[in-house]
Amino acid sequence: MKFGLITSIFEGMDFKEVVDFAAENGLECLEVACWPTSGGAKRRYAGVSHIDVENLTMEKAEEIKAYLKVKGVEISSLAYYPNTLDPDEEKRSAYITHLYKLIDASALLDVNMVTTFIGRIPDKSVSYNLEEVKKVWPPILEYALNKGVKVAIENCPMLFTEDEWPGGQNLMTTPANWRKIFEILPYENFGINYDPSHFVWQQIDYIKPIYEFKDRIFHVHYKDIKVYPDKLADVGVMATPLEYMSPKLPGLGDVDWGRYVSALTDIGYDGYTCIEVEDKAFEGSLEDAKKAVQLSIRYLRNFVI
Repeated sequence: MKFGLITSIFEGMDFKEVVDFAAENGLECLEVACWPTSGGAKRRYAGVSHIDVENLTMEKAEEIKAYLKVKGVEISSLAYYPNTLDPDEEKRSAYITHLYKLIDASALLDVNMVTTFIGRIPDKSVSYNLEEVKKVWPPILEYALNKGVKVAIENCPMLFTEDEWPGGQNLMTTPANWRKIFEILPYENFGINYDPSHFVWQQIDYIKPIYEFKDRIFHVHYKDIKVYPDKLADVGVMATPLEYMSPKLPGLGDVDWGRYVSALTDIGYDGYTCIEVEDKAFEGSLEDAKKAVQLSIRYLRNFVI
C-alpha cells in the first residue's frame, strides 16, 4: 500500500510546498485538492486548490510530473467533493462542469483517478435520489471511462449540521446503498474511496464491507471518529451527528486501525491510502496542521510500511 495524505488540510501552501512536506516526511502519495480557483464552497476543508485544473496545460502538467518524480511522490487522485445532485440546477451544473475538468486533468497528469461524492438531494428519499443518479452519472462515468480515469466515491454522508439535514449531501454512504448504486452504474471505472470513520458514527461494521466490496475499493482514507456516549444518550441518533461525535486523528478515536489495515491486507489491497485530517484540535494554524499529519504518520507507521 502507498501511504500519503489529502492536501486540503494545507490551505495556504502551494503545490510544491506540499510535495516537499510529503517527501520530507516519508510520504509516497498525495490526494490533491482541486476545487475551483475562482471560489466555491467554503465549508471546512473545502475550497482548497493545489492544482488549477481549469487552466492546466500540457506544459504545466509535464512540469508537475517532473517535480513529483524528483521528489519521489505520486498523485493518488485529484480530489473534489461537491454535491453533484444539488437541487439548485445552476449549482449542480457548475459542480459537474468542474468535475469534468478534474477528469481531463487526471488523464493529462497520468493520475487516472478522481475522488468525489455522488451527491444527494437532502430532503428527498433514497429512491428519489437513485432516479437522479440514473440521470446524472452515466455520462460522467462514460466520459471518464473513455479517458481511462477511475472515479472513487467517498462514503461520507455530508450530514453534520442543520443545513445538511435530514438526508445529507451524499447518497453513497452505506453498504445497502452501494449495492443499489453499483447495480445502476455497473461501470468498471466506478468504485469507492473507503473511509472507516463514517461507518463508526452510523453504527455500521467498517470491516465487513471491505471483503464484500474488495474489487470496488480504489482509494482509502485514514480518518478517525470519536463518539461521545454521554452526548449520544442525551440527543439520540436523530440529532445532527456533530452533536455527539467528532473527527479525530488516527489513533485518537474509535477505529481499530490494526483490524482495518489487516482487512485491507487480507483482500490484497495495494493501492493508495491517505491521511485525512479534520481534527478541530489541530486547526489553530498551518503549523498545527503539519503536526497533525506528522502525528498521524507516526501512529499509522505501526501498520503501514
